[in-house]
Amino acid sequence: MSGRVLVVDDDAAIRRSLERGLRLSGFRVSVAADGAAALTALAAEPPDVLVLDVGMPGLSGTEVCRTLRARADDTPVLMLSALDELADRVAGLQAGADDYLVKPFALEELVLRLHALLRRRPPQPSDLIRVGPLRIHPETRQAFWDEDELRLTRREFELLAQLARNAGIVLSREVLLDRVWGYDFEVRSDAVDTFVSYLRRKLEAGGRPRTVHTVRGVGFVLRVPDEGGAGR
Repeated sequence: MSGRVLVVDDDAAIRRSLERGLRLSGFRVSVAADGAAALTALAAEPPDVLVLDVGMPGLSGTEVCRTLRARADDTPVLMLSALDELADRVAGLQAGADDYLVKPFALEELVLRLHALLRRRPPQPSDLIRVGPLRIHPETRQAFWDEDELRLTRREFELLAQLARNAGIVLSREVLLDRVWGYDFEVRSDAVDTFVSYLRRKLEAGGRPRTVHTVRGVGFVLRVPDEGGAGR
């Protein structure tokens, strides 16, 4: 799962480094050099997630975050700070930040945290997913095959949504682990196989055809037949 990220930092070298690294990780990236520019950029083209430095001259990252929340803007915010001080972290979180990362940090950790924030982002009504007879409503966490509701657990629903968003594309176990389970490295890859089997049982109930297929040595792919209609 990728999206559009706005990176706000007064250090030009950090902006360039994050812009390059996040682009290579599949994000669409824009940058701003200070708090005022960040608010302008947010109004012009709202990002999916905001990476915001705390210690900027003029309008601080904490003030930017507080301004957003006062506007009822719920864009996920990850704060960056060179200070590993409890008071600094608390101030950012009290201002409405969703996560916090202390400099220096590994790009891989930032990417994983951004993916986690994007997964938690409240879905929009336009996020409805339709694939053949499958209809998936992220905002209500409901899934239907034609008019029959599929009773899925949270993990089964997230797994189906990921496969449906990438219908026809083979997703590896590692990709599904990252997108469905997040960066919990204690979860083993065979958990994917277990939950795929649970999901198949519910999708194929009543004689419905197989839709989640195993590609040996690679991963899983969702393919649905054309017959049965797309549902309404």
